[in-house]
Amino acid sequence: MVHLKSKREIERIRQSSKIVAEVLKLVGAHVKPGVTTLELDRIAEEYIRSFDAEPAFKGYGSNKKNLFPATLCTSVDSEVVHGIPGKKILREGEILSVDVGVKKEGYFGDGAWSFAVGEVSEEKKRLLRITEESLYKGIEQAVDGNRVHDISHAVQEHVEKNGFSVVRDLVGHGVGKNLHEEPSVPNFGEPGTGVKLKTGMTLAIEPMVNSGDWKVNVLSDGWTIVTQDGKPSAHFEHTIAIVDGHPEILTQ
Repeated sequence: MVHLKSKREIERIRQSSKIVAEVLKLVGAHVKPGVTTLELDRIAEEYIRSFDAEPAFKGYGSNKKNLFPATLCTSVDSEVVHGIPGKKILREGEILSVDVGVKKEGYFGDGAWSFAVGEVSEEKKRLLRITEESLYKGIEQAVDGNRVHDISHAVQEHVEKNGFSVVRDLVGHGVGKNLHEEPSVPNFGEPGTGVKLKTGMTLAIEPMVNSGDWKVNVLSDGWTIVTQDGKPSAHFEHTIAIVDGHPEILTQ
């Protein structure tokens, strides 16, 4: 069931989302060759907790024996999403995708950004650009009266016409009192189908785009999702609210 948010609830989500945006900016400033993903995770957690907020991903999961152990998801090159921070040292020419969630006063914000580590290839620059552009093309469709798959189709169309592919096993989602709520927001679909969009909806729209095929695998850690063909992937995400019929980005 989709829960439409009041203006007060949207303000709470905006508060959490603002911290998400600040974390991504802060972490991005520290992304460079020689840094470990664990160092980035520590920076992010300290910053979030300084606002009396909680890292939403830490301890998340349905398998109590394998809850997510960190604040950030840090995914490098062929890692699509849910990479676990550790002693891995970032290297020149890699892509690092950073996903972060924040809970404050009972409400969640969620966002992701992909960063070039030093100087990257032209193909990786294009992958980053097209993925980011597809996010905003999806957001443009998040208007009262449209349907969820209008968002999905806008993402898919832009990605595929540029020779890349959208991951089909993972989707965006509603967000609010829970990190993941209805409706699901795929990055592919037929326009004019899916749940009808209404003022008061809050959505995490998140294209995950592969430079090769869309198929993915889950690694033995139970979390890290990688491209089957080993080619690079990028991930961008904003939490948005539909306010007075139009999309407003909360993770700015």
